[in-house]
Amino acid sequence: MPSISRCPTSAFVLAALAACSPAACAPGATTPGAAPAAGPAATPGPASAAAASQPATAPAGGVYDLLIRGGRIIDGTGSPWVRGDVAIRGDRIAAVGVLPGAQARDTIDATGLVVSPGWIDMLGHSEYPLLTNPQAASKITQGITTEITGEVTSVVPVNENTLRELGDSTRAQVTWRDLDGYFARLDAARPAINLATFVTLGSVRRYVMGDADRRATPDELQQMRGLVADAMRQGAMGLSTGMAYSPASFTPTDEIVELAKVAGQYGGGYASHIRSEGNRLVEAVNEAIHIGEAAGTWVEVHHIKVSGKANWGKMPQAIAAIEAARARGVDVAADQYPYPASGTDLDAILPGWAHAGGTEAMLARLRDPATRARMAAELTAGGDENIGASAGGPSGVMIAGVEEDSLRKYQGMRLSEVAAARRQPVVEALFDLILADRSRSSAIYFSMSEQDIEYAMRQPWVSVGIDAGARRADSTVVEHPHPRAYGSFPRILCHYVRERRVITLEDAIRKFTALPAARMGLADRGVLKAGMFADLTIFDPNTVCDRATFVNPVQTAVGIQHVIVNGVPEIRNARITGARGGRGLRRGGVVGGGR
Repeated sequence: MPSISRCPTSAFVLAALAACSPAACAPGATTPGAAPAAGPAATPGPASAAAASQPATAPAGGVYDLLIRGGRIIDGTGSPWVRGDVAIRGDRIAAVGVLPGAQARDTIDATGLVVSPGWIDMLGHSEYPLLTNPQAASKITQGITTEITGEVTSVVPVNENTLRELGDSTRAQVTWRDLDGYFARLDAARPAINLATFVTLGSVRRYVMGDADRRATPDELQQMRGLVADAMRQGAMGLSTGMAYSPASFTPTDEIVELAKVAGQYGGGYASHIRSEGNRLVEAVNEAIHIGEAAGTWVEVHHIKVSGKANWGKMPQAIAAIEAARARGVDVAADQYPYPASGTDLDAILPGWAHAGGTEAMLARLRDPATRARMAAELTAGGDENIGASAGGPSGVMIAGVEEDSLRKYQGMRLSEVAAARRQPVVEALFDLILADRSRSSAIYFSMSEQDIEYAMRQPWVSVGIDAGARRADSTVVEHPHPRAYGSFPRILCHYVRERRVITLEDAIRKFTALPAARMGLADRGVLKAGMFADLTIFDPNTVCDRATFVNPVQTAVGIQHVIVNGVPEIRNARITGARGGRGLRRGGVVGGGR
């Protein structure tokens, strides 16, 4: 179908703008998708930053709380930048325009800077980290103000089956039993970023069936429907599946359709880490499309990529499959991160059957000589290059994070180097490392091409999801994470906008803001417009860039000068203030207690 318009009248933008009606944004109103406002909201003013070319009237209610003066306003709709001011009162944008007579308690001089809506991470994993690390430095220092989480597992539902697969420290945090309880715990932590979540197939299936590799019985499927409905009533964004991971990988397509139907009945969608991102990429994309189409709801393909050198160049085929679905009226979109390497668990290298029954069952198989020998024979058939084949073999697999202190010396080393250092065959070093770290190690897989990355980035319906949770950004970080955790959004502006000119600055900001906000139904975020929540990212377009590398990943970006979340300045003059203004976000008008 024709490309979606990038002007302010596109379907995405209309969806993002329409919901902030005068009634919804009147002083004292509770707006869908957020907790009640911390302060009175201003009466809606100009419809978009395009109005900044005309002077705006002074505030009828007195001085503003914060005034951002003289910036290049990119409003999120894809429109060209205009020079103007943004005024904030409480947690809302009060006015956007040229405000020559405006007075405020605090002022930011944005001369030479771009003022944009706060950036939305379509795929993070901060649901647990925010409870103990609410500052979320790795997020806010790259301009992120809102994260969508819940991919492979989710914070609900909760029982002994789901708790068993969490690490000890994470398990100890879980005091809730439903999504209302989780959001109460999150808001008590006062996070720096806003957080919304899907409910996941992995958690729902594990709650009911453990990690069994079989079809669900009719009663089990009905129980899973009820769990999805419970989460949706309390504000989940939809159903998400991590199809490359057990137990979701054991689920037949028709069962997923049934659960996605439940999410769709509540206005939610279907998001997926699809079954294959390599040899069967196109088939996996078509499966996700079929699930959404059969369920009657929208589809989000998470971190769309082409994995494995033998598959490079397949991105146009995957994009064509999505465009064909869109042409027949299926609402399909995707997100991506801007790196040629993926990151996931080290044990993802093991055969799928090895994961049946959960982590402890997998570790028992590695301890059993006969089963271990079977696994080794399967992995090394054709040579060691089949170990981590999508990354070209062991030399393309980097050890990222480990939990056991004795193993930290291997962080940042390739699997081939670890085997050489241990004087072991690669497959034995792999098995022993997984056992020693109790299957908690993560790895980076160098498996993608820049050509495929850029092809996806040019599509108007592809947003950004960094696939990483919130982290500290100081010397206390002992793991070796993927650099996407610290640099994804600035990397796009630096390398793909300024240097490579793959997309324009205005289109990049649209992908960061209005596009994901509309997809997630966050109708009061994603656009700079009076009455919207005051999430803003202010940056220097000439210097913004990532510094995190695969060798030295714990480095924050440069050029992000100010970050404001719900009216709270969290970064001023490129320094973290320590203030935190984030909150839990729920789908549509759900505000809690939605049973």
